[in-house]
Amino acid sequence: MIVKSSFSLAQLIAVGSFAMLAAAGAKAESYEGVHAPVSAMSRADVNAEAVRAAAAPDQNVVRGSRGPETVAVSTDRARVIAEAVRTAAAPDQNVTSGSRVNSKVISTMQNPVDARAAAARDSGNRL
Repeated sequence: MIVKSSFSLAQLIAVGSFAMLAAAGAKAESYEGVHAPVSAMSRADVNAEAVRAAAAPDQNVVRGSRGPETVAVSTDRARVIAEAVRTAAAPDQNVTSGSRVNSKVISTMQNPVDARAAAARDSGNRL
């Protein structure tokens, strides 16, 4: 004898899903609200700092776009200029060992700045 059920498969699935939902809801934690904030500053101090930061000039400008930054000077300006002049006057400043195949750079010419300095020293000693 076959007993015919009055529940359809869709109804059985719906009842099962509601039962699982009810079981999951029974295990849910209760909501107790937001925890109290912990801060070393008062609300007025934070507000004042925010107002100062918002009113600061050039706050959204990338670094270096406001001009050159200050740098600690480690060498005297006259010495840097003299070194630049000497390097610019070097007779073989643009020649490298890769300029020619299997070549070596041997400076055979005296730097004109050194020659002038030597001539000035020698003429000073003669007087």
